[in-house]
Amino acid sequence: MKARWPDRRIRVLAVVLMILGAGAAAAGWSLRRHRAVRAAAAPGAAALPASNKTMAEPEKTAIPVSVAVIVRGSISSYITSTANLVPEQEVKILAEAEGRVAELHVEEGNRVGRGQILAALAHEDAEIALKKAELRSASTRSAYERVASLLVDNLVSREAYDRAAFENEVAGQELAEARFKLEKTFIRAPFGGHITDRSIKLGQHVRPGDILFTVSDFDPLIARIYLPEKDVYGLQEAREVRITLKANETTRFHGRIRQISPVVDTGTGTVKITVEATATPPEVRPGAFVTLDIVREVHPQAVLVPREAVIRELQDSYVFVARGDMVEKRPVSLGLEEGGRIEAISGLSPGERVIVAGQGGLRQGSMIKVIPIREASDLGAVAARTISG
Repeated sequence: MKARWPDRRIRVLAVVLMILGAGAAAAGWSLRRHRAVRAAAAPGAAALPASNKTMAEPEKTAIPVSVAVIVRGSISSYITSTANLVPEQEVKILAEAEGRVAELHVEEGNRVGRGQILAALAHEDAEIALKKAELRSASTRSAYERVASLLVDNLVSREAYDRAAFENEVAGQELAEARFKLEKTFIRAPFGGHITDRSIKLGQHVRPGDILFTVSDFDPLIARIYLPEKDVYGLQEAREVRITLKANETTRFHGRIRQISPVVDTGTGTVKITVEATATPPEVRPGAFVTLDIVREVHPQAVLVPREAVIRELQDSYVFVARGDMVEKRPVSLGLEEGGRIEAISGLSPGERVIVAGQGGLRQGSMIKVIPIREASDLGAVAARTISG
């Protein structure tokens, strides 16, 4: 038992030293905390941590935006459809006689007049037949006239007179037939227009019914569209139509409703509308694919807001209105839309300024800096960088 006594004292001493060290560490931590609290309460101390200061800065930064002034003006609603512009008169010319193509007088794209000769078949045989018919007709006519003069003096019988009259009539019909057959060897335009297709070649043998040419009259060009029955109510003939060329949407011209079908197609529930183009530009060709906007409703004194200013959220729409160096988020009710303009039924007045670029970083009461629109090509990105710090 005596041999173990020194070891017990060493263990007790170690425990006492550990307790004293822990107490000293706790006292030091309490002193440092007390000094930090007194320093924070002293005048001139920092008010916010660095992180809080960074969060507050965006509220004080003016966001660059561009504005537009609200004005009054006319705006319309349209019924839009697409179709091809086609000539009102276009026919395929068919051969009416058999023969070899001996002459070609026109090519595709040529302008032709009514009755102009487009081509001719070989007509030597027809000319010979006509000459024979002319001789026979002259002979029978002379015989008829001689018998008719003798009948006055009762020098010939009535039977001889009737026979001469009959033969003269037959010869006259044969002459007319020969002239008709000769005329059919000449291919003529049925009306004035343009040659849009030549289907024959020089020397080609054609038969009755073969397609020779296609002739189209480009004035006027028309488009036929089919609208649902509900869209036709209120439309009238002569209503203005705006036509836009799909191949080049900068090419726009006017048209008018020429005809509205009196019946509804029972299979599709649509009504055929015929639109006539007026003052068609030279670059517009028949068959061109176009967009047709039919004027349906016009509001001449509408409050107009640029489309870029309107922000839509589900069923609601609003704009940001510039009021000095701040913005007001204002709900609006919208009406007709046309191009880059929208009718504001309520919520805006002429003369007010709305934000048209830079809205991405705005909210009610945000501070703004107005810059010209030409300098605001990427206002959204600028605003985003400002908010992010």
